[in-house]
Amino acid sequence: MAKGLLVIISSGEEAMDKALTGMMYAVNAKKNKWIENVELIFFGPSEKMIASSESGSQVTAFLKQAIDLGITPVACKAVSDRNEITPKLAGLGLEVEYVGAKISSLINNDFQVLTF
Repeated sequence: MAKGLLVIISSGEEAMDKALTGMMYAVNAKKNKWIENVELIFFGPSEKMIASSESGSQVTAFLKQAIDLGITPVACKAVSDRNEITPKLAGLGLEVEYVGAKISSLINNDFQVLTF
């Protein structure tokens, strides 16, 4: 049996509905106790989408819900540094760190992966 769920959001503005679906599932899985351990990682174009989101948007609302439920959203530092959005993401409550080892560790520890 899986030890938890890793939701990776890589879709950006070009597929915002897909990204929002992943965020919604992560929030609902935690809120409804479908899955106890939920990890949420933003990787690639999704980071730009978050950085350009306005306060009160669906994106920022899902981020707030995730944080309020105890999910720590994480963004890839390599991508955010390259796009010069690291301070913006950190200001929105995301942990900004290199995610390659984190993703690999979660997979090696039997987390199921959903990618949106």
